[in-house]
Amino acid sequence: MRTLISTAFISLDGVVEAPGGEPGYRNSGWTFKDVEFLPEAFEIKGREQEEATAMMMGRLSYEAFSPVWPDMKEFADYNAMPKYVVSTTLAEENLVSNWGETTILRSLDEVAALKETEGGPIIIHGSASLNQALSDAGLIDRYHLLVFPLLLGAGKRLFSATDKDTQKLRLVEHEAYANGLQKNVFEVVR
Repeated sequence: MRTLISTAFISLDGVVEAPGGEPGYRNSGWTFKDVEFLPEAFEIKGREQEEATAMMMGRLSYEAFSPVWPDMKEFADYNAMPKYVVSTTLAEENLVSNWGETTILRSLDEVAALKETEGGPIIIHGSASLNQALSDAGLIDRYHLLVFPLLLGAGKRLFSATDKDTQKLRLVEHEAYANGLQKNVFEVVR
């Protein structure tokens, strides 16, 4: 069974929208505009590329990442990995040709079936709506969270507001940095 790992830059109040400067959000770019950069706080991002064997995202994140990530040296390990885009609306002809093998999954049932296949961990980048749906369906196995010491107020959130049973997490790795960032790695307790 494959492990689904959700990785996110997240504000203290749970916002994950536009951390890298994506247009259309009031506080866009909050990860680099408002907090001093410390390389050691981002060590986990390199480790994720080494651990993951595939990448998953929703349509909006795919449309944001696919034009730029294939040419970014800091994401080179992701280029050769299979990619899975969970979308009911993305058409095959809208997939880019320079980012390796990409498969469109049309439902959470297809995600659950993918988890049952052979292979290593699948990392989920961005994709607030997808993360909410996967979490609510009990399909995420681990969270890699870089928590920024910011309160952003409005914005897309990593977790839904769905009324559901408690989901217990186990903290397996953590660290605080001089710039106020916190690394928190949680495994979902089944």
